[in-house]
Amino acid sequence: MQTDSRRAPHPAARCRRVVAAALVLTLSGCSTTTPRPLADPVSIPDQWSIPGIATAQQGTSLVEWWLRFNDPTLTKLLGDALAHNTTLGGAVASLKSARAERDIAAATLWPVLGASASVSDGTAAGIRTGRVVQAGLDASWVPDVFGGNRSGLAAAAAALEASGATLGDAQVSIAGEAATTYILLRSAQARLAIAAGNLASQQETLQITTWRRQAGLVTELEVAQAQALADQTAAAIPVLQTSISRSSHALAVLTGRSPAALAGTLEVVAPVPKADDALVASIPTETLRQRADVRAAESQVRSALARVSQAKAARWPGFTLSGSIGASGAHVADLSHRAASIASLLAGVTLPLLDGGARRAQVRLQEAALEQARVTYVAIVLAALADVEDTLAALAGDRQRLVSLDHAATAATDAATLAGQRFRSGLVDFQTVLDTQRVQLGTQDGLAGAFADVSTDQVHLYTALGGGWRDRDVSALLTDDAARRATP
Repeated sequence: MQTDSRRAPHPAARCRRVVAAALVLTLSGCSTTTPRPLADPVSIPDQWSIPGIATAQQGTSLVEWWLRFNDPTLTKLLGDALAHNTTLGGAVASLKSARAERDIAAATLWPVLGASASVSDGTAAGIRTGRVVQAGLDASWVPDVFGGNRSGLAAAAAALEASGATLGDAQVSIAGEAATTYILLRSAQARLAIAAGNLASQQETLQITTWRRQAGLVTELEVAQAQALADQTAAAIPVLQTSISRSSHALAVLTGRSPAALAGTLEVVAPVPKADDALVASIPTETLRQRADVRAAESQVRSALARVSQAKAARWPGFTLSGSIGASGAHVADLSHRAASIASLLAGVTLPLLDGGARRAQVRLQEAALEQARVTYVAIVLAALADVEDTLAALAGDRQRLVSLDHAATAATDAATLAGQRFRSGLVDFQTVLDTQRVQLGTQDGLAGAFADVSTDQVHLYTALGGGWRDRDVSALLTDDAARRATP
């Protein structure tokens, strides 16, 4: 009898061939799920619309814009706020959480290796069956054939970038809030000094009016009018003192202190800080690159794009490779014998056949989230452009108002001085004195307020242009945190 010299293939070999064939057929029918690039959804103008504003043709560093105010107290307060503010502490924690999510997503691309060991000693029907000692290594790997895990990693990485930019946006907000609060405090101190000076002048006028009434030169009406004006000015002083206290308390909380901690430091009167008038605004495109909120929104769009690709990849088959190697024996010494070794290798494939449309719905869900992220990005870009335009317009208007009020305050002071002198000489009536003193107080107070408004506009412009944060500061936080974890 003649026999076939070809041996039948081993069942394991047949299994490997089937798996390889299924993999090739599946890959041939698969389309790429690479995310589309993020197109610019907004038409960016070449320059700002406000006339008289110089526009830089390249980026201007505004990371520490508060140094331009040349106020050491302001610089110290903002440094403390950025280091100790509790809101920023929460943002830092969120950044670390996003970093952990990214690391988890990255771990899915690597094989998993584990070790196991066991000792069992049993009996059957009262008879001792013996002791069995086992030890081994188990490994498994899910090949990322269709890029689902890579898309998940890309989404987590983009979310980490968004979290970092969100921290930067919080830094910008805290710095701006601390600076405007400090300007408000110094403005209230200046207005308090103006009110106190006018009150002293009005009380002097009241005393002169009282003497003149005693001499029969004026009536009780003039005395009552002088008293009313002095009391009205005196009534404004407690309001300004309260404003100073509240601003001091707010600054203390912003810097991570108890409300009364800065009372001694800030009670020393200082002028309202003001930056150089020759401000140069970045071009609109550069502004959008610098603003943290725009960067965060852009990263959120990239994360949503990757989530769409991840959801599409989940509709394709999944593959697994796993294996184990170990040894078994009655004693630990037996584990080193070759005869005690145990090994296995397994390759598997899963193919979604019927899920009630859940995977398709998941793709639609992520596509809707992507559209929402795009709309949010457009809204933030438009709001950023409007923020700068509004601030430039306010700055230009307040500068003009400051010039007019400066002239008015000078003229009102001269008029009040002349009226007082002529009243003492009997050349003008008392009503002229009252009118000039009211105008003097109003214009001086308005001038102090306008000066603070210009400084506040400068702060708003710096923050609107994206000043107050930088990427490497955020990266340093993560680097320092990783170093601390590595230190025993």
